[in-house]
Formats: sequence, structure tokens, C-alpha cells
Amino acid sequence: MIILSSCLTSCLSDDAGINFFYELVPIEQVEIPDQFVRGETVTITVSYFRPSDCHSFSGFDYDRVSNERTVSAVNVVVNDRVCEDLVQTDLVEASFDFFVGFEDSYVFRFWQGRNDQGENQFLIMEVPVVE
Repeated sequence: MIILSSCLTSCLSDDAGINFFYELVPIEQVEIPDQFVRGETVTITVSYFRPSDCHSFSGFDYDRVSNERTVSAVNVVVNDRVCEDLVQTDLVEASFDFFVGFEDSYVFRFWQGRNDQGENQFLIMEVPVVE
């Protein structure tokens, strides 16, 4: 996760000369079922604050190990002008579909930023699977 985070914040540019970079944004809220049904696909919705008018949703960073899933929201930041900070009152929603496999439960770790010591913080939710 740390390696990916440093890659995501590196500056990039395309052939048109537009400078942009990718940035993880902390997930504030999650809508996820209380339980999953094996073999079904469920939609999981996360909400986050868009830091500036230069930020746009780009996708999810998604890592899986055994029954654990780590999910981060990724924004692309186009810095071709002066960006205006946005008031942190309107949450932006983004969703992804999750196929429920053969695990007895799934543990989701939603990235919520870093604490004062620079350590990653997660909202951790375990969801049981029923037949």
C-alpha cells in the first residue's frame, strides 16, 4: 500500500502537456450490506470529500489477500490552473460491484487517510456470508 501511495502521488504528464497526478482521498462513509449471499454480486458505495475543483474520481485501488479486501478511492488531480479548495460539506459517492465467493466472511479495510504519525488509518468492516 505504501509503494502504491507514493506512485499515485507522483506527477505525470501526457503528450498534450497537461500535468496531472493521482491521489488517494480518505473514505468517509461506506454503504455495504450487513451480510452477503454466496454467489451474488453486491454494489458497495463509498463517500468521500472532493478536496478541490481539480480533483475528479479516477477509480479504486483494490487489494485482496485471502478474505481481506483493502479499498482506497483514487482521484486524478489536473494541475493546469490554480485549484480552488472546496468546502467539505458535500460528499461524493462512488461504487463498485463485489462478487461474493466461497469465503465464510469478508473483511473490508476502507482507507481513511493518515494519522499525525503518518500511519494509514482504515474503517474495518467484516461481513458474514450466508447461503
